[in-house]
Amino acid sequence: MSEMANVSNAFQTFIREAPEQQKIWMDTVERLGQASKLDPKTEELAYIAVLAAVRMHGGIPFHVKHAKELGATRDEIISTVLVGLPAVGNTVIEVLPAALKAFDE
Repeated sequence: MSEMANVSNAFQTFIREAPEQQKIWMDTVERLGQASKLDPKTEELAYIAVLAAVRMHGGIPFHVKHAKELGATRDEIISTVLVGLPAVGNTVIEVLPAALKAFDE
């Protein structure tokens, strides 16, 4: 399976239809990552927690697979998705099936 298969349809459309803006966006994302004081795995887990909290399901498969490549365990993915429960409630559990499916693939 190609890496693009894990990228949401919305982001694939962004890449295809707005390449200049997508390049600027990705340059910014890269620079923000370089400025982060978190290790890569922790940063990826934090990002998954944010995606779950704001209900951005489309990015979950890509970022879960990346977290797994960085050494995250299945239990860490579950905890990461659920970390937002106290702040945003059980809406985060909507992401759990997609996160576990991506991890288990």
